[in-house]
Amino acid sequence: MRLVVPLFAALLVPGAAAAQSPAALRVFLDCQNFDCDFDHFRRTIEFVNWVRDREAAQVHVLGTAQETGSGGDEYTFTFLGRGEFAGRADTLRHASSGTDTDTEVRDALTRMLALGLVRFAAATPLAPNLSVRYEAPDEEGATPPAGGPDPWNFWVFQIGLSGEVEGETRQNTLALDGDVSASRVTEPFKLELGLRGEYQRDRFDLDDGSRIVSTSKEWEVEGQAVWSLGRHWSLGLRGEGGASTFTNRDFRIEGGPALEVNVFPYEQSTRRLFTITLTAGLTYYDYTDSTIFNRTAEVRPAHVLEVAIARQEPWGQVEGSAEWFQYWNDWDRHRIELFAGIELRIVRGLSFDLFGSVARVKDQIYLSKVDLTPAEVLLELRELGTDFRFSLDVGLSFRFGSIYNNIVNPRLGN
Repeated sequence: MRLVVPLFAALLVPGAAAAQSPAALRVFLDCQNFDCDFDHFRRTIEFVNWVRDREAAQVHVLGTAQETGSGGDEYTFTFLGRGEFAGRADTLRHASSGTDTDTEVRDALTRMLALGLVRFAAATPLAPNLSVRYEAPDEEGATPPAGGPDPWNFWVFQIGLSGEVEGETRQNTLALDGDVSASRVTEPFKLELGLRGEYQRDRFDLDDGSRIVSTSKEWEVEGQAVWSLGRHWSLGLRGEGGASTFTNRDFRIEGGPALEVNVFPYEQSTRRLFTITLTAGLTYYDYTDSTIFNRTAEVRPAHVLEVAIARQEPWGQVEGSAEWFQYWNDWDRHRIELFAGIELRIVRGLSFDLFGSVARVKDQIYLSKVDLTPAEVLLELRELGTDFRFSLDVGLSFRFGSIYNNIVNPRLGN
């Protein structure tokens, strides 16, 4: 059953605190792709017993999130009954604004989580201690109805600028970066534009009295327009350009049309996703130094085929992707990348994490034929030629002891 509640309109008020009461509802909170303020939830929602393992819970709360067009996030809490509540399931959603503070988002999620637990807690012996209070919103603070007047017509803009300085006697670093973005996102059409730039200067004084000063610069502009073609198909137009000292390019521009199919309906993307995307187009490169193929500039047609899967379930989550990039006029120049990850709860208290990627790299047509200096290699100022890349991250954890997880004690926790 799907339950949608106006979050500004209701507030759960607990009676006597029920922390660690045997009669309280046992709840396991599982935020899979965003950070929950679990300490705040435990302090505020006192009418349940928070447990650290889903096998000990009567309700498994699965939390997921995805970005919205306003720059905020749509948070989804799915309440899955277990044991005597097996078969019961509710879903609540909250869409935050890109201008909401962390406290505003946290308070909205706390209220939504408490509301979702009412149905289950009402069937426990603690039900007489619970009450629900309605707070009518002020007219000035009332949320405008869906489809109401929007002076910005769904446009959202963001500007960011940051700098960093650090140093000591024999070395220092200056870094600057900035970004500008604009987007207009509706269900039938999405338009996204962005510009970002980075600059970094490093100074090192060596033992022999010499000094190394290095600089790296990069800027990039990108955009895409996407049209919805039903619940499973999307058609788009992508483009990007920029420059980078790291990749030996004074200027580059690439773009073309894209087509995507999602095996599952897009509205299920917070829980499961299986997309196949094909992008084709032209690329133009203007190089800083002559390349290893004796080119100073060139135009090449290319395509990218991407396959991505993701699934989030009470037992954990799994995700994977495969990408094949190739230049049409030179089939030997290509790149194949594979990624896979899984977070798996094997048995009570035992969890296994595995993330890995591997890539066959044959598309580095931009490498400079000028020999790199030791400083450029050590400071990673220029990209090195390679035939492959890989990474692997493996983890195993086991927790045992008390099932209860109610108490919050931050003393000397920094």
